[in-house]
Amino acid sequence: MKPIIGIPGNIITNLNPHYSSLPLTYTPQGFVDALNRAGALPVVFPLSTEENAREYVKSVDAILLAGGQDVSPLLYGEEPHLKLEETSPLRDAFEIAVIKEAWKENKPIMAVCRGLQIMAVAFGGSAYQDVSLYPDLSVQHVQASSPETVSHSIDIQKESWLGKLYGEFLQVNSYHHQAIKELPDELTPTAWSKDGLIEAFEASDDTHLAIGVQWHPELMINHDKEAQNLFDAFVLTVKEWKVSMTEN
Repeated sequence: MKPIIGIPGNIITNLNPHYSSLPLTYTPQGFVDALNRAGALPVVFPLSTEENAREYVKSVDAILLAGGQDVSPLLYGEEPHLKLEETSPLRDAFEIAVIKEAWKENKPIMAVCRGLQIMAVAFGGSAYQDVSLYPDLSVQHVQASSPETVSHSIDIQKESWLGKLYGEFLQVNSYHHQAIKELPDELTPTAWSKDGLIEAFEASDDTHLAIGVQWHPELMINHDKEAQNLFDAFVLTVKEWKVSMTEN
């Protein structure tokens, strides 16, 4: 059977001026296409309550956290900086509940861009509210070129899950104005941009499976086979993880 991957969704109200007052639940199509191509069955969770988050997690084999709004700095004890952009308290609360339930249930998690940041914050980490606040900034992290174009390179820890997939070097696209400042103990960094910002993390222990990436592979799947390879490898790992959990 195909593994079922749950994607916490988002709400949009400004897609079309004719429907400005009609909220729509959605997730970026790139994630749906990438997971379908990888042989998984993606399902979207509408934003909901903590109680429903538990039920949603129980119904799937793994979780994918997508990009989107800024993570609220109030979650890690900071006041909003002047460069903070739109936040969603409802989405923050729901995704944190999903993350903690998936962690408790030992279900794999893939986190992309905002997903990487909210997962770090969920366990007590923090973020730079804008990359300009990072003291060693020297790389363009909000690229001006098209989404399917690689923008900068990253260095990867070769013994990591990501390193075994790509080796010690990869070129990625980049669309994030926030970035991880501090990682919690539950997560360990496995890739960095040339100016030292964390570009990927994995679970720190062998009893959990988590892969977080700061770039947007879902925007490159039609032009870069390495981007699709990430989803293929994750879905294969989910299948193997499910078998190992059953055996234990």
